[in-house]
Amino acid sequence: MKRLIATAALILVPWLASAQNQTLECRVVGVHDGDTLTCLTAQKKQLKVRLGEIDTPETKQPYGTRAQQSLSALVFGKDVRLTVQDTDRYGRKVARVYQGKTDVNAEQVKSGSAWVYRQYLKDKSLLNLEAEAKAAKRGLWALPEAERMPPWEWRKADRDKRQAQREGTATYTPPVKDETEAADVFNCSALKACKAMSSCAEAKYQLQHCGNTKIDGNRDGIPCEALCR
Repeated sequence: MKRLIATAALILVPWLASAQNQTLECRVVGVHDGDTLTCLTAQKKQLKVRLGEIDTPETKQPYGTRAQQSLSALVFGKDVRLTVQDTDRYGRKVARVYQGKTDVNAEQVKSGSAWVYRQYLKDKSLLNLEAEAKAAKRGLWALPEAERMPPWEWRKADRDKRQAQREGTATYTPPVKDETEAADVFNCSALKACKAMSSCAEAKYQLQHCGNTKIDGNRDGIPCEALCR
C-alpha cells in the first residue's frame, strides 16, 4: 500500500505543478480594471484573467481609471501569453501576462499603476520596481499620501462601511411575550378595574388567570374593550 501511495504521489505532484504553471495564448478582448482582463483563445474559449502578484487601485479609488487605461494600452486587442499560477475562487486564471517581450505585471508596477501584492508575492524583483516607481513619484505615487490607500485595505474599509450601514438601518423588533413571560410581569395580588390596566395584555391576564370577570361586562371573552378592541 505504501508503495502505491508513493507511486501515486510521484505521478500527481508533477501533474499539479504543470497545471499551475500552464502556458496559454489568447487575444485580449476586454480590460475590466488595472489587473483584470478577458481574453479569447484560438479555440474561442473565453478566459477571465487576474494578473498575479500585483494589485491595482479599484475603479472607485483615486488612480483606478488610470490603472485600467494603462493595462488597456499594454494589452487590449493584442495577443498575450499567460503563465498560469493558480485559479482563484471566482474561477479566474491568476497569471503572469506577457505581450511580446513585455512582462505586463511588472510593467504595471514599474509605471506606478500597481502595488506589489505582498500576500501572494513570488517574484521579489517586483519590490525593486515598486521602490523605483515610488522614488520617482510615477503614477499613483504622485498622489497625496492620503489618497494612496492600498486596494486590499480600501476593499476592507468598503466592506466594513457597508456592514455598518446595514446594521445602522436594521430595526429592532421586541419579542412578543408569551403567557409564561406574562406571568413574570403581571400578578393577581389585586383585581384591577380597566382604567387601572397598563395594557390589553394585562387585562387578558387578569381575566384568564385571576378570574377578574368584572372587566368583561358583556361576557364575550374580551376584557376592557376600550383597550382590547
